[in-house]
Amino acid sequence: MTSAVMDNTAGQVVVGGVDPRTDTLHVAVISDNGGHLADAEFTITAAGYAAALAFLTAHGHVIAIGVEGISSYGAGFTRPAREAGLHVVEVNRPDRAGRRRTGKSPHRRLRRSPRRPPGPDQPPPPLTRR
Repeated sequence: MTSAVMDNTAGQVVVGGVDPRTDTLHVAVISDNGGHLADAEFTITAAGYAAALAFLTAHGHVIAIGVEGISSYGAGFTRPAREAGLHVVEVNRPDRAGRRRTGKSPHRRLRRSPRRPPGPDQPPPPLTRR
């Protein structure tokens, strides 16, 4: 696992972004005001999924997790996340033209994914009041 973390993040409302790959799962934590708090990479195993969930929840109250590819590579992570009572939504991949213009970077994509609006067949993420 590799990780980049900011201090004093526990106890706040956060959103997770997950980009599953063939061998790894990249997870980003975004604050409720859109700031990047932390990101880490985990293995695609049951232990890796558990560690990713622990990583997300260690940074605050998770109101939603955006997962790219819920029905394919993201299915392994989505099951335990939903079993833990977390709200998981499908995140649409960025359009190909945009990816080609800005380059492919999982870090950049993860930071954008929780901020991207849901697709037309998905409800918006829940809002919370402070």
